[in-house]
Amino acid sequence: MSRRPQPAVAGRNVGGQLRELRIRRQLSLREVAAELAWPPSRLSRLEHGRQQVRTEEAAALLVIYRVTGDERAALLRQVERAAEPGWWEAAVGLSAESRTLIHLEAEATTIIGCEPLLVPGLLQTPDYTRAVMESCGVRKVDTQPRIAARLARQEILRRDTPPALHALIDEAALRRPVGGPQVMAEQLRHLVTASERPNVTLRVVPLAAGAHTGLDGAFALLDFPRDRSVVYLDHKLTGLFLDDRHQVEFFRREAVRLAEAALSPIASVNFIARVAGEYERK
Repeated sequence: MSRRPQPAVAGRNVGGQLRELRIRRQLSLREVAAELAWPPSRLSRLEHGRQQVRTEEAAALLVIYRVTGDERAALLRQVERAAEPGWWEAAVGLSAESRTLIHLEAEATTIIGCEPLLVPGLLQTPDYTRAVMESCGVRKVDTQPRIAARLARQEILRRDTPPALHALIDEAALRRPVGGPQVMAEQLRHLVTASERPNVTLRVVPLAAGAHTGLDGAFALLDFPRDRSVVYLDHKLTGLFLDDRHQVEFFRREAVRLAEAALSPIASVNFIARVAGEYERK
């Protein structure tokens, strides 16, 4: 099976930042391309990650966008790092990997999240997130910035044109008392409230379903209006973005199989509300 290298996804993060800088300067794509004697299609490919950004190209664009100092140096480092085949394998703190995920979530039109162990990050409350991070040994000095970053990610669900979020959650994630009964009660009530948004669909895979295809790990599948779909696999020390068509379709089929084992959206929300009530009575 052929596979495009990881930098194809990393480049979408760099390209997106360059596009944001151009918009900040109130310059059109054609104006910038003309100044560099480029065809507009070249700049468009760079901004959408369909062509890898070279250091000299980024440097030229940053001159036009009047980006200097630390901001310029940081972006050029990202350009150089995006060309490294294994840049994504070390995720410490809010890594380049995490920033890429945040950028991709912000551009996605649909996000399918499958979670066998935890409430999905896009739907977590601050107290739940804090309890997860503390149990995973995150340093106290890093906890609040990472909670803030997670809350910032969630803002995409409140936009005027938000992505459609389809969250498949194993019942075990609802039963695990992360942070204690009060934290869990608030978290589950938050899920019920989130489900009232027209762009959020929750499906619970009950324990009664027995073994199922989602037990071997969480994944998120992101679809975009123009670019290739991406699957994100997360782990304690490593993370991986996949955008090969065959790999993406494999995970899409896995999500369909998992949905077939899940309760309906209405039954799922009622189930979550019942479990929240159980925590509230403890």
